[in-house]
Amino acid sequence: MTAVRPNDLASFWMPFTANRQFKKAPRMFVAADRMRYTTDDGRSVLDGTAGLWCCNAGHNRPKIVEAIRAQAGELDYAPAFQMGHPKAFEFANRLTAIAPEGFDHVFFTNSGSESADTALKMALAYHRVRGEAQRVRLIGRERAYHGVNFGGMSVGGIGGNRKMFGQMLGGVDHIRHTHDPARNAFTRGQPEHGAEFADELERICTLHDPSTIAAVIVEPMSGSTGVLIPPKGYLERLRAICDKHGILLIFDEVITGFGRLGSPFAVDFYGVKPDLFTVAKGMTNGVVPMGGVYVSGKIHDAFMSGPEHLIEFAHGYTYSGNPIACAAGIATLDTYAEEGLLTRAAELAPYWEDALHSLKGLPHVVDIRNTGLIGAVELESIPGEPTKRAFSCFLDAFEDGLLIRTTGDIIALSPPLIIAKAEIDELFGKLAEVLKRAA
Repeated sequence: MTAVRPNDLASFWMPFTANRQFKKAPRMFVAADRMRYTTDDGRSVLDGTAGLWCCNAGHNRPKIVEAIRAQAGELDYAPAFQMGHPKAFEFANRLTAIAPEGFDHVFFTNSGSESADTALKMALAYHRVRGEAQRVRLIGRERAYHGVNFGGMSVGGIGGNRKMFGQMLGGVDHIRHTHDPARNAFTRGQPEHGAEFADELERICTLHDPSTIAAVIVEPMSGSTGVLIPPKGYLERLRAICDKHGILLIFDEVITGFGRLGSPFAVDFYGVKPDLFTVAKGMTNGVVPMGGVYVSGKIHDAFMSGPEHLIEFAHGYTYSGNPIACAAGIATLDTYAEEGLLTRAAELAPYWEDALHSLKGLPHVVDIRNTGLIGAVELESIPGEPTKRAFSCFLDAFEDGLLIRTTGDIIALSPPLIIAKAEIDELFGKLAEVLKRAA
């Protein structure tokens, strides 16, 4: 079947898109299979970004497709408030089975944005039920991305995502980001320098009084801002400061979860345990919207008191634990397990790293960073025209049959975990030619 391009593109106000530019020269996908998209004019495009950091098992995976089809014909929807269905409990059990020790509970949401807001609300409510209602401050980080709802946007630290939307939530502060190109440019893996940036949290504690701070939220590896790898010792230091002051530590694992770094979660990879961590994206292979918050027993059990007929945590969504999403998630975990995808990135990481760093020395390349099956190429900005050079590379790569992602003047790469070495060679071969042509 040949897909036909819509003849009117005006009605759809596209998210995070230069709408006028796109609608003058649309880029349309009409099909996908494993590592490749197909455009409406029949071209094949290598997926260098796992869709949007989410299709970890690649596209059109039979087990996931069939699970969705079967579930839709059996139970399409069930209310999540005061009711349940078996797939939600099965999926939660499967998720906790692969979680780091101590994370025995999952609260279902529908996106990474909702997961971030849910975790923040859990942190505030946890302190309240324990009798420390004065802990109302939330601490984020500069250049952080925690989705686009008001909670996540408030603790997030990307200026372009905040500037049009007013004052955000009150009682929020930010520690500095970890990007330090002067000392860490072209690092392979975790940078040697920058653990001391975690000490910013002590300054914030002194400013506000630590007894007023509920939680600190960070991405263990910051993805959407351009792949910022945590310096050695940085996460450990954050954990120690939070412990010292009774502050909860939240990891946002929406990008790093489900094998992206070469282990199931960044918690495993870095060996640092938060109190809560958020997931989404790879949870259902990006096929059906879903997210979640992993909760430690300490947090969960604090709510389980008082009369049993009362709601312990007044929060949730119409689609929390949606049957079709749960079916897709279970099939996704089956696919990960059968193909070893939660650890495959560790096997490919050295080859990926060498291929990525082979771009050093090409025009305008000022830094390269990598971890697991993630990479970033930072470009020198065109004076007076920030973002234009990377966006031009994005357009050129698409025409050459390669999907990349850009943020600012940074090219970010995160392919499906099924990528083969030959496809890594193809990806970086094409990207090298794009960079050579960049103005």
